[in-house]
Amino acid sequence: MQGNAFAAEGFDAGLLPVDELADCAASALARDGKRILSYGPGAGYTPLRELIAEWFGVHPRRVLVTNGSLQGLGLLARELGQGRPVVAEYPVNERMERTLLDAGAVLTSVEIDPAGLSVDELRQQLSEYRRPAVIYTIPSFHDPTGYTMAVERRRELVELVRANNERATDGIVLVEDDVYGLTRFEGERLPALFDLSGKTTVYSSSFSATIAPGLRVGWLILPDPLAARLAEIATATYITPAQLGQATVYEFIQRGSLEAHLARLRESLKLRRDALLTALAEHLPDGVWSRPEGGFFVWLVLPTGTDSRVLVERARLSSAVPGTAFAWTANALRLSYAGGSPDEVAAGIVRLAAARAEHTAQVTTMK
Repeated sequence: MQGNAFAAEGFDAGLLPVDELADCAASALARDGKRILSYGPGAGYTPLRELIAEWFGVHPRRVLVTNGSLQGLGLLARELGQGRPVVAEYPVNERMERTLLDAGAVLTSVEIDPAGLSVDELRQQLSEYRRPAVIYTIPSFHDPTGYTMAVERRRELVELVRANNERATDGIVLVEDDVYGLTRFEGERLPALFDLSGKTTVYSSSFSATIAPGLRVGWLILPDPLAARLAEIATATYITPAQLGQATVYEFIQRGSLEAHLARLRESLKLRRDALLTALAEHLPDGVWSRPEGGFFVWLVLPTGTDSRVLVERARLSSAVPGTAFAWTANALRLSYAGGSPDEVAAGIVRLAAARAEHTAQVTTMK
């Protein structure tokens, strides 16, 4: 079956702490079942909100816990993006693109390179075009490219938004999607835009990429007035949050299990990343690829004329997504290394290379 951007993001099942999460859910129900199984506040399970607020040094009222980070960003897009420009990196995360467009936003893009979003291009856009309502960025281990924004660009981006907001009444909201930040397995941790801004920007993350995708527990940290409005929208959208999943995450963290799990996850992701890069060097040496220090994805660019859609279909590789899902780039692919063992990851590249050789031979024969 051909992979797609929605199916190729999950964990290898062996990375999921299934037994401990089951015990955490049972403990949460035993401790707080009457609250968990009742209607809850739109902003999410209160103990988890308080814990996240403590992590980031903000008041709990600024924290909105949602059914996955994408839903939180969708609520934000509905509030801010309707009929207004929203800037995102290009290539763009397919899910976020759909979320923004479904919210009625006018999506514009800024190129991304191995050092992250091009602040120079963004600066030019801000001077020439209508001011955007939102600038959306994945600064660490970008989806789909795996790129990470350099520290200096982070500072420049925060300063550019700050300077523009000082000169206007309709401020730009800078949204940082840091869903993969805690998966870093190599290199030094970089400061979040949220911290560089003095905690004035919007920060988004999720436990889907760190504990288990099926838990669907994400969160936003928002300025006070915006947090209150989004909590109201959340209540109107789904009546009550899924408190059982949120309470399970809270119990998992309170037990001290998160750090041990993250250590295992990071080690496993690095092994899988290394297996993928080694296989690429051996079997597709004429390609160019990113070398992420965390996250799930490698961006592979093959020579011009390669049709990645054909390769993915021939290889039957669910962990690969054609570049056309994210950009007008038929010769690129997003490769995920999180969904299989190191041997399975390497075997996928062997199949991809074989599919390419077969396709190239077929095209040559037709000529």
